[in-house]
Amino acid sequence: MKLITAHKILIASAALFFCFFAAWELRNYFAGGDFWAMARAGLYWIVAVGFAVYFKNLGRLYKLK
Repeated sequence: MKLITAHKILIASAALFFCFFAAWELRNYFAGGDFWAMARAGLYWIVAVGFAVYFKNLGRLYKLK
């Protein structure tokens, strides 16, 4: 396995983790109405999108074939 393959796996799993964590916090918000749960959910969605954009542009950023 090449190092870039391991990197892609880690980045993809991080993006999925943050999507799951954002959904978890949204569930907490709707269950209790906690404002900070909604704020954390928004932050986690932003981080997940950031990881997804990074994953999508990995080839261009590192000039991969």
